[in-house]
Amino acid sequence: MSDRREDQDARHRAREAALQMLYLWEVGREDLDSVVGTFRLVLPGAIDDSTEALARRLVRAAAVRLAEIDPLIEARSAHWRLERMPLVDRVILRLAIAEFLECPETPRTVVINEALELARTFSTEDAVKFINGVLDAINHDLAAADGPRA
Repeated sequence: MSDRREDQDARHRAREAALQMLYLWEVGREDLDSVVGTFRLVLPGAIDDSTEALARRLVRAAAVRLAEIDPLIEARSAHWRLERMPLVDRVILRLAIAEFLECPETPRTVVINEALELARTFSTEDAVKFINGVLDAINHDLAAADGPRA
């Protein structure tokens, strides 16, 4: 397996872990360090240290930038209030937008594709379509504001 493929797999595992951590954070309303500790207890050895570091970076970005992220979602999710969205879909959106904002080195199209894979794994086909539409619109909004990133 190539180094590039291994890196892609590790980043995917980091996003899955971040999704699970954000879900725990949303449900349990614990501080982020407690959530990471709980994740490690429940799934010991699920990810290596470097993968966990990326997952933590994404989780922190989503939590810290929530006041910036949620209005972006609300502006592009016609007829859907955030609190009415299924929790997992809301978390996937927040995670992807956090990566848009926090990781400019990652092309937004890659982030969107990864979010759709997470939705296919953890949600429904309708959610995949919804998440794709919202993230595509936000991608266009951000590209118009700061220039294209792919």
